Amino acid sequence: MRVTRRGHACVRLERDGVVIVVDPGVFSDPEALEGAHAVLVTHEHVDHFAEPVLRAAAEADPSLRIWANRSVADRLDGLGGGRVTVVGDGDAFGIEGIGVEVHGELHAPTHPDLPRVTNVGFLVGNTDDSVFHPGDAFTVPTRPVDALLVPVHGPWSKTGEVIDYVREIKPRRALSIHDGGLSEGGNALVDGLLEAGLGDFGADYRRVAAGAGIELT
Repeated sequence: MRVTRRGHACVRLERDGVVIVVDPGVFSDPEALEGAHAVLVTHEHVDHFAEPVLRAAAEADPSLRIWANRSVADRLDGLGGGRVTVVGDGDAFGIEGIGVEVHGELHAPTHPDLPRVTNVGFLVGNTDDSVFHPGDAFTVPTRPVDALLVPVHGPWSKTGEVIDYVREIKPRRALSIHDGGLSEGGNALVDGLLEAGLGDFGADYRRVAAGAGIELT
């Protein structure tokens, strides 16, 4: 499996010529969806779901399939042809031979006075090359995770919670995502804290810059 960052929370997952894009939002590379076979969307917030961009990509490529929770699927009404599949916690499906499991139900709380939207995480791949994208939540899947995509910064989290989340999952690799709200200096600060907090817990944490990729071997 190859993981390529496409800005903020968006990643491209590629294996054996199959391309799966997760969470193409308004902060994502405009070319993130080029050549994609499938798209997974964790929730409706615009930094994860750029409706006009995704709708245009689906209309341009009739073979593009989308899996998302009900709130996102309802926003894509009208694409037709069974293009959009509604999924929820506990569901499992395949994309051209690549297994996908769905975990989680709700976005992490931001404030008691603010409503929580639905949020699902996607565990993509087999045991030895699985990649988990949690969206905006600290969901713990029911099986081991090889590479965890770590939301390092958001209005709903603090760095200590991020460290504890990675420690709980115990992935072999921890790769940064969800950093669009940080400056270069802010990223360096968070990286230092995560490296210090995870150094004795066996997780290989690394920042993956936008446009860069990593092979999971």
